[in-house]
Amino acid sequence: MRILVDADACPIKNIILEESKKYNISVYMYFDNSHIYNDEYSKVIIVDKSKDSVDLKIINDLHKDDIVVTQDYGLASIVISKNAKAISNNGLIFTKANIDRLLFERFLGIKNRKAKIKTKKMKKRDKIMDDNFRKNFLKLIKL
Repeated sequence: MRILVDADACPIKNIILEESKKYNISVYMYFDNSHIYNDEYSKVIIVDKSKDSVDLKIINDLHKDDIVVTQDYGLASIVISKNAKAISNNGLIFTKANIDRLLFERFLGIKNRKAKIKTKKMKKRDKIMDDNFRKNFLKLIKL
């Protein structure tokens, strides 16, 4: 098991590193080349800045039973299809049971934005989201 992180806009890198160290799990942080990042634990993977370049690199590097941290429903659906695990930054565990609904909701959101229909604003990140991520992340590690 390894942890692969779609890290460009990931707000919980510190939690991922903290918990991964406890279990001695390798962490791979994926960025496009417009970012600079370094920590003492993870391996940083830099790819060209192009559409879906990070997602494609994660998919190509993915092994069965890896855990991918991402907000991208499309990437999560591919991860699930490859018998790996996926979790969002807010702690939502992506499954075969919920991914189709999430992809459909994403489609409706895109349609609404194109039609200039207002949608709900994203909630500002808070401690509850961090705690929920940590709880569900640990659940995936222990599976």
